Formats: sequence, C-alpha cells, structure tokens
Amino acid sequence: MTVELRDGVAVSQAWEGRSLPALVRCARPGTSLSAWVAERREEVDALARQAGAVLFRGFAVRGADDFRAVMDALSPQVLAYGERSSPRSQVSDGVYTSTEYPADQPILLHNEQSYTSKWPTRIVFFCERAATRGGRTPLADSRRILARLRPETVARFERLGVRYVRNYLPGISLPWQEAFQTDRAEDVADYCARADISLEWVDEDHLRTVQTRPAVRRHPVTGERSWFNHALFFHVTSLDEEVSAGLLEVLDEDDLPYNTYYGDGSPIEAETLAELRAAYTAETTGFDWEPGDVLVVENMLVAHAREPFEGPRRILTAMADAIGADEVSA
Repeated sequence: MTVELRDGVAVSQAWEGRSLPALVRCARPGTSLSAWVAERREEVDALARQAGAVLFRGFAVRGADDFRAVMDALSPQVLAYGERSSPRSQVSDGVYTSTEYPADQPILLHNEQSYTSKWPTRIVFFCERAATRGGRTPLADSRRILARLRPETVARFERLGVRYVRNYLPGISLPWQEAFQTDRAEDVADYCARADISLEWVDEDHLRTVQTRPAVRRHPVTGERSWFNHALFFHVTSLDEEVSAGLLEVLDEDDLPYNTYYGDGSPIEAETLAELRAAYTAETTGFDWEPGDVLVVENMLVAHAREPFEGPRRILTAMADAIGADEVSA
C-alpha cells in the first residue's frame, strides 16, 4: 500500500514484493531529509517501529555532513561506537564507515551490539556510493525469527541465556586497545566491571572476556519480544569453513577470537545452530542500494547483514538511542 503525502513524498509499506523495509520516496529533487524528518519525527518513529526498518530514497543526502544532520533530526542521542567487535573508521562525530571486512566476505545477520549490557535501539545506514555488484544490506525481522523457532529451543535459551567468550589476540583478532578504545588495562577493567563482564589476562597481550546475556529481549516501546543476540553470529561454525578449521588447528577452543555457548557454558548443539540458520534464512530480504539512500533500522526488531560486493562501495553508519539491560525486560 502506498500513501501519498504532501511535498512529493510517498510512503509504501509494501513495494517490489517486500514489506521490509518500508519505503519513503521523495519525487522532488533537492528536498532535505533532515528537515523533512524533523517535521515528522513522531510519524517516522511510528513507521520504523511498525515496519522494523524504513528506507528513505530520493532526498538530498550527499555526504557525511548531510547524514549527520539526518541523525540529529532522528535523535538527540547519537552514539560513539564502543565495545567494538569489528573494524570501522570514524568519518565525523558519531558517523563511521560500515564494517571494514574484505569485500568478498559476507557479514551474517545480527542485531548491533546485542552482546553488550547497553546497546543502540537504532542503527542507520547511508549509501554514499553503491557497489557495482552485490553489496546489499539484507534484513530479517527478529520478531518473526523468534516465532519460527521451536518453543523448546526458545525456552532453553530463555532459561540459560547466551555466553560470549572473546579472546583479543595480537595478529588474529581485533586488538583490545581498539575494541575498548584505550591503551590502559585499568580502563578495560573499569569498563568490564560496569558492564558485567568477567576478564582474564592470559598473558600481557592476551585478554579473554566472558559475558552472559539474554537471548530474547522485549522492545521498550512496542512491548514486542524478539530474537536479540549474537549466539549464531559469534559461533565458530559461522566462520568460513576453512577459516574455522584453520583457527581450531592453531588455537584451543578457549582461545578462539569469538565463540558462543549456552549461558551455563554447555555447547550449543549442531541441530540448534541449523535451526537458527534456517529461521534467519527464511526471513531474509534485501534491496539494491542507490546513492543517497538512508536506511533506518530498529535494532531490537530487525537484524542486518552485508553481502559480498565488487566495486568501490561506501556505506556510512551511525547509531542512536542507547538503552541498558536494566531498562528492558525479557
């Protein structure tokens, strides 16, 4: 269904055979997205929470400064990227490159920073330059993923939670200095104490952290429950098969850069991992980027990913509206 609004803007909650994301298309060149959003902030918020994600297309968003203005219109709380799990470069205050993994490698579906004790409720992407081939940002509704899982699977994860084990290993994984944005071990210890993370210095350069989080969260505004975790994303079997095998040849399982378990430390069964993969796959949808596109994703309702690509793709990202574990319920 498409609803025509004033100023040459139309809202479609179903387009080209998809309902995720909703599409807000502007037919008037030069229209400022930041000004348009600022005037309709409540409508935009309601649409984003209903659909799970909104794609703004045809507005005048030409670079990082315009994108930051859009973020300011969307939220008074644009966030810095903390407790990092992937390499990114800061472009301007609160604006970063999307994850800088090799172009030929996919990035699996995930909800941003669901492994932390405080996470963004919204992540936003801006297409400065589209890839010549591939490079879409697939989406999957986390509410629908949860609904696809067997009740006994959900019950076990709800009872036990997800345990995340990370090892910061020089030359193998993201350095702890980059992940925590500090060179001081004391700062890391302070952060981990506040964030309910157990840490161990295996040696001077090898930090290991362990944290247990819920697998299911309830959105603070809509009240909807969704599958909100990195249980599959961080599991060693989600790596390329050759990479996974290579790591296990040179490292003990306890030393892997990332791995996940049930919250009691027991392994997640192969059949359960397969069930999770099937649920994500069944709910995955995607669209082709166009320069100037802005995609608003409700992080607690929708997971996002990245396809392999060719060409000089440049997608910027920003996060907003942090919420802590003590502010939501399972």
